[in-house]
Amino acid sequence: MAKRKRDIPEINAGSMADIAFLLLIFFLVTTTMDVPTGLSVSLPPITDIPPDQSKQKKRNVLEVLINASDQLLVEGAPLTIDKLKQKTVAHLTNEGRNPTLSVTSTDAIVSLKNDRGTSYDMYVQVFNELTAAYREVRDEYSMQQFGMLYTELEPNKRKGDKEKVKMVKAKYPKKLSEAEPVSIGKQ
Repeated sequence: MAKRKRDIPEINAGSMADIAFLLLIFFLVTTTMDVPTGLSVSLPPITDIPPDQSKQKKRNVLEVLINASDQLLVEGAPLTIDKLKQKTVAHLTNEGRNPTLSVTSTDAIVSLKNDRGTSYDMYVQVFNELTAAYREVRDEYSMQQFGMLYTELEPNKRKGDKEKVKMVKAKYPKKLSEAEPVSIGKQ
């Protein structure tokens, strides 16, 4: 008796592509993506000539320190976080009236320095208050000059608004200096 060659059935490849696609979708949907968290800060452009530190008068610099115990010190004196914005606004808008604060708004600098032991939460709170102070003085000036808040002007792409944004930034430049964390106080 002669042996007959048996036909091997073919595997349907059409359904394999469907299964591979469904597996791909399943893994894409069930996989979690890590979103990096942090502060979005625009850094100034690099210049060849470093700024002259000797020209800065002490009164133009508002020193903000955070120690390892998360205590806030402004100009060497303890201050609560809720009063930081008010103190910063006063420094930025002084225009020479108070002899202990900045001479002009363009000369005003805010120096932020923290301890290596400072909690991230406290750092973010202080940074947010300082940023809110700049936003407040810019909004106020923009409202006086143009009848519009600075926060409304900034996202617009109209040519006239870009010039207004430049004027507000020229009047109140954001000079927020951050120093490298050091050991200010022990926890």
